[in-house]
Amino acid sequence: MIKNIRLRKAWRFCWKWVKIALVTMFLSSLVYIIVCKWVFPPITVTQMSNTIKYGIYKEYVPWNQISNNVKLAALASEDQTFLDHSGLDWDAIEKSLRPPKKGRKQKHPAGAGASTISQQVAKNVFLWQGTGWTRYLRKIPEVYFTKMIEWIWGKQRIMEVYLNVIEMGPGVFGIEAAAESNFNKHASQLTETQAAQIIACLPNPKKFFVVHPQSRRVAWRYPQILREMNNLRDDEDIDDFLNNKH
Repeated sequence: MIKNIRLRKAWRFCWKWVKIALVTMFLSSLVYIIVCKWVFPPITVTQMSNTIKYGIYKEYVPWNQISNNVKLAALASEDQTFLDHSGLDWDAIEKSLRPPKKGRKQKHPAGAGASTISQQVAKNVFLWQGTGWTRYLRKIPEVYFTKMIEWIWGKQRIMEVYLNVIEMGPGVFGIEAAAESNFNKHASQLTETQAAQIIACLPNPKKFFVVHPQSRRVAWRYPQILREMNNLRDDEDIDDFLNNKH
Protein backbone atom coordinates (compact mmCIF):
# COMPACT_ATOMS: atom_id res chain seq x y z
CA MET A 1 0.00 0.00 0.00
CA ILE A 2 2.73 2.42 0.99
CA LYS A 3 4.66 1.44 -2.15
CA ASN A 4 1.64 2.21 -4.37
CA ILE A 5 1.20 5.62 -2.71
CA ARG A 6 4.86 6.43 -3.35
CA LEU A 7 4.55 5.35 -6.97
CA ARG A 8 1.49 7.59 -7.45
CA LYS A 9 3.29 10.52 -5.86
CA ALA A 10 6.33 9.92 -8.08
CA TRP A 11 4.09 9.71 -11.14
CA ARG A 12 2.31 12.96 -10.26
CA PHE A 13 5.63 14.68 -9.65
CA CYS A 14 7.04 13.51 -13.00
CA TRP A 15 3.84 14.38 -14.89
CA LYS A 16 3.84 17.86 -13.32
CA TRP A 17 7.33 18.58 -14.65
CA VAL A 18 6.53 17.04 -18.03
CA LYS A 19 3.59 19.44 -18.36
CA ILE A 20 5.77 22.37 -17.29
CA ALA A 21 8.39 21.37 -19.88
CA LEU A 22 5.78 21.01 -22.65
CA VAL A 23 4.19 24.39 -21.87
CA THR A 24 7.63 26.04 -21.70
CA MET A 25 8.65 24.56 -25.06
CA PHE A 26 5.37 25.61 -26.65
CA LEU A 27 5.55 29.19 -25.38
CA SER A 28 9.24 29.61 -26.26
CA SER A 29 8.70 28.20 -29.75
CA LEU A 30 5.68 30.46 -30.23
CA VAL A 31 7.68 33.53 -29.23
CA TYR A 32 10.51 32.57 -31.61
CA ILE A 33 8.06 31.96 -34.46
CA ILE A 34 6.50 35.40 -33.90
CA VAL A 35 9.93 37.07 -33.75
CA CYS A 36 10.97 35.35 -36.99
CA LYS A 37 7.95 36.82 -38.74
CA TRP A 38 9.95 40.07 -38.88
CA VAL A 39 13.53 39.03 -38.06
CA PHE A 40 15.59 36.48 -39.98
CA PRO A 41 16.87 33.61 -37.81
CA PRO A 42 20.42 34.45 -36.71
CA ILE A 43 21.60 30.88 -37.34
CA THR A 44 20.08 27.46 -37.89
CA VAL A 45 21.07 23.93 -36.91
CA THR A 46 21.86 23.15 -40.55
CA GLN A 47 24.12 26.19 -40.80
CA MET A 48 25.92 25.31 -37.57
CA SER A 49 26.55 21.77 -38.81
CA ASN A 50 28.47 23.23 -41.77
CA THR A 51 30.82 25.45 -39.79
CA ILE A 52 33.69 23.01 -39.31
CA LYS A 53 33.90 21.51 -42.80
CA TYR A 54 32.53 24.24 -45.08
CA GLY A 55 32.12 27.40 -43.02
CA ILE A 56 29.06 29.61 -43.47
CA TYR A 57 28.48 32.13 -46.24
CA LYS A 58 25.08 33.81 -45.93
CA GLU A 59 23.59 37.17 -46.83
CA TYR A 60 19.97 37.78 -45.91
CA VAL A 61 18.00 40.01 -48.27
CA PRO A 62 14.36 41.15 -48.08
CA TRP A 63 11.58 40.14 -50.47
CA ASN A 64 11.92 43.14 -52.78
CA GLN A 65 15.64 42.44 -53.31
CA ILE A 66 15.03 38.94 -54.67
CA SER A 67 14.35 38.60 -58.38
CA ASN A 68 10.90 37.32 -59.30
CA ASN A 69 12.75 34.84 -61.51
CA VAL A 70 14.07 33.15 -58.36
CA LYS A 71 10.66 33.03 -56.67
CA LEU A 72 9.06 31.60 -59.79
CA ALA A 73 11.84 29.04 -60.22
CA ALA A 74 11.36 27.88 -56.61
CA LEU A 75 7.62 27.48 -57.13
CA ALA A 76 8.09 25.68 -60.45
CA SER A 77 10.69 23.25 -59.15
CA GLU A 78 9.92 22.73 -55.48
CA ASP A 79 6.23 23.28 -54.81
CA GLN A 80 3.79 24.22 -57.57
CA THR A 81 0.81 24.03 -55.20
CA PHE A 82 2.45 26.32 -52.63
CA LEU A 83 -0.25 28.98 -52.85
CA ASP A 84 -3.07 26.44 -52.59
CA HIS A 85 -2.10 24.11 -49.75
CA SER A 86 -2.11 24.85 -46.02
CA GLY A 87 1.49 23.82 -45.55
CA LEU A 88 1.29 20.03 -45.78
CA ASP A 89 1.01 17.56 -48.62
CA TRP A 90 -0.37 14.52 -46.83
CA ASP A 91 0.03 12.22 -49.84
CA ALA A 92 3.71 13.11 -50.10
CA ILE A 93 4.21 12.65 -46.36
CA GLU A 94 2.59 9.21 -46.50
CA LYS A 95 4.82 8.21 -49.41
CA SER A 96 7.96 9.50 -47.66
CA LEU A 97 7.17 7.43 -44.55
CA ARG A 98 6.40 4.30 -46.55
CA PRO A 99 9.44 1.96 -46.54
CA PRO A 100 10.78 1.28 -50.04
CA LYS A 101 10.37 -2.16 -51.50
CA LYS A 102 13.27 -4.49 -51.00
CA GLY A 103 16.03 -3.84 -53.48
CA ARG A 104 14.43 -0.65 -54.80
CA LYS A 105 14.93 2.98 -53.95
CA GLN A 106 11.92 5.13 -53.21
CA LYS A 107 11.25 7.57 -56.05
CA HIS A 108 9.50 10.89 -56.29
CA PRO A 109 8.70 12.94 -59.39
CA ALA A 110 11.64 14.82 -60.89
CA GLY A 111 12.18 18.08 -59.07
CA ALA A 112 9.67 17.23 -56.35
CA GLY A 113 10.48 15.98 -52.89
CA ALA A 114 8.25 14.74 -50.14
CA SER A 115 8.19 18.18 -48.46
CA THR A 116 6.40 21.38 -49.34
CA ILE A 117 8.29 24.67 -49.21
CA SER A 118 6.56 25.38 -45.89
CA GLN A 119 7.82 22.07 -44.48
CA GLN A 120 11.32 22.78 -45.73
CA VAL A 121 11.28 26.14 -43.94
CA ALA A 122 10.06 24.51 -40.73
CA LYS A 123 12.82 21.92 -40.98
CA ASN A 124 15.59 24.36 -41.88
CA VAL A 125 14.75 27.11 -39.41
CA PHE A 126 13.53 25.25 -36.34
CA LEU A 127 14.68 21.65 -36.62
CA TRP A 128 17.40 19.51 -38.16
CA GLN A 129 17.98 17.63 -41.42
CA GLY A 130 18.53 14.09 -40.26
CA THR A 131 18.40 10.74 -42.01
CA GLY A 132 17.12 7.34 -40.99
CA TRP A 133 15.20 7.17 -37.72
CA THR A 134 15.93 10.84 -36.88
CA ARG A 135 13.90 11.83 -39.95
CA TYR A 136 10.87 10.04 -38.54
CA LEU A 137 11.45 11.60 -35.12
CA ARG A 138 11.41 15.05 -36.77
CA LYS A 139 8.03 14.62 -38.49
CA ILE A 140 5.78 15.47 -35.52
CA PRO A 141 7.47 18.80 -34.62
CA GLU A 142 7.80 19.49 -38.36
CA VAL A 143 4.01 19.35 -38.74
CA TYR A 144 3.62 21.66 -35.73
CA PHE A 145 6.08 24.28 -36.99
CA THR A 146 4.71 24.06 -40.54
CA LYS A 147 1.16 24.82 -39.42
CA MET A 148 2.32 27.60 -37.10
CA ILE A 149 4.28 29.49 -39.76
CA GLU A 150 1.39 29.10 -42.21
CA TRP A 151 -0.94 30.73 -39.65
CA ILE A 152 1.46 33.37 -38.32
CA TRP A 153 3.81 34.22 -41.20
CA GLY A 154 1.78 33.80 -44.36
CA LYS A 155 2.97 32.67 -47.78
CA GLN A 156 5.17 35.64 -48.68
CA ARG A 157 7.20 35.49 -45.47
CA ILE A 158 7.57 31.71 -45.80
CA MET A 159 8.98 32.08 -49.30
CA GLU A 160 11.19 35.00 -48.23
CA VAL A 161 12.72 32.98 -45.39
CA TYR A 162 13.00 29.89 -47.58
CA LEU A 163 15.07 31.69 -50.18
CA ASN A 164 17.32 33.13 -47.47
CA VAL A 165 18.06 30.11 -45.29
CA ILE A 166 18.12 27.11 -47.62
CA GLU A 167 21.53 25.72 -48.55
CA MET A 168 22.47 26.44 -52.16
CA GLY A 169 26.04 25.20 -52.20
CA PRO A 170 28.60 23.77 -49.74
CA GLY A 171 28.27 26.22 -46.84
CA VAL A 172 26.38 28.70 -49.05
CA PHE A 173 23.02 29.70 -47.58
CA GLY A 174 20.42 31.86 -49.26
CA ILE A 175 19.92 33.23 -52.74
CA GLU A 176 22.06 36.35 -52.25
CA ALA A 177 25.10 34.31 -51.27
CA ALA A 178 24.41 31.85 -54.12
CA ALA A 179 24.07 34.68 -56.67
CA GLU A 180 27.30 36.30 -55.53
CA SER A 181 29.34 33.08 -55.36
CA ASN A 182 28.11 31.67 -58.69
CA PHE A 183 27.44 34.72 -60.88
CA ASN A 184 29.06 37.63 -59.06
CA LYS A 185 25.80 39.57 -58.92
CA HIS A 186 22.99 40.32 -56.50
CA ALA A 187 19.88 38.16 -56.13
CA SER A 188 17.80 40.99 -57.59
CA GLN A 189 19.78 40.77 -60.86
CA LEU A 190 19.47 37.05 -61.60
CA THR A 191 18.10 36.09 -65.00
CA GLU A 192 15.58 33.31 -65.56
CA THR A 193 18.32 30.88 -66.58
CA GLN A 194 20.57 31.73 -63.65
CA ALA A 195 17.68 31.41 -61.19
CA ALA A 196 16.73 28.02 -62.64
CA GLN A 197 20.34 26.81 -62.46
CA ILE A 198 20.63 27.72 -58.78
CA ILE A 199 17.31 26.12 -57.88
CA ALA A 200 18.28 22.99 -59.83
CA CYS A 201 21.01 22.23 -57.29
CA LEU A 202 18.65 22.07 -54.30
CA PRO A 203 18.18 18.29 -53.98
CA ASN A 204 21.83 18.05 -52.93
CA PRO A 205 23.68 21.41 -52.98
CA LYS A 206 26.87 19.85 -51.65
CA LYS A 207 27.00 17.49 -54.63
CA PHE A 208 25.32 19.38 -57.48
CA PHE A 209 27.23 22.49 -58.55
CA VAL A 210 25.65 25.41 -60.39
CA VAL A 211 28.80 26.48 -62.27
CA HIS A 212 32.59 25.98 -62.30
CA PRO A 213 31.97 23.24 -63.37
CA GLN A 214 28.26 22.76 -63.74
CA SER A 215 27.03 19.38 -62.57
CA ARG A 216 25.35 17.11 -65.11
CA ARG A 217 22.27 17.00 -62.92
CA VAL A 218 21.96 20.80 -62.95
CA ALA A 219 22.50 20.94 -66.72
CA TRP A 220 19.73 18.34 -67.16
CA ARG A 221 17.29 19.82 -64.66
CA TYR A 222 17.35 23.59 -65.20
CA PRO A 223 15.80 23.54 -68.73
CA GLN A 224 12.88 21.61 -67.23
CA ILE A 225 12.51 24.28 -64.54
CA LEU A 226 12.51 26.98 -67.21
CA ARG A 227 9.67 25.22 -69.03
CA GLU A 228 7.68 24.91 -65.81
CA MET A 229 8.31 28.60 -65.09
CA ASN A 230 6.82 29.51 -68.46
CA ASN A 231 3.79 27.33 -67.73
CA LEU A 232 3.18 29.10 -64.42
CA ARG A 233 3.90 32.64 -65.56
CA ASP A 234 0.36 33.36 -66.77
CA ASP A 235 -1.29 32.22 -63.53
CA GLU A 236 -2.99 35.28 -61.99
CA ASP A 237 -2.54 34.13 -58.40
CA ILE A 238 1.16 33.53 -58.94
CA ASP A 239 1.55 36.89 -60.67
CA ASP A 240 -0.15 38.62 -57.71
CA PHE A 241 2.07 36.71 -55.29
CA LEU A 242 5.29 37.59 -57.10
CA ASN A 243 4.34 41.25 -57.34
CA ASN A 244 3.29 41.56 -53.71
CA LYS A 245 -0.45 41.70 -54.40
CA HIS A 246 -1.29 38.34 -52.78
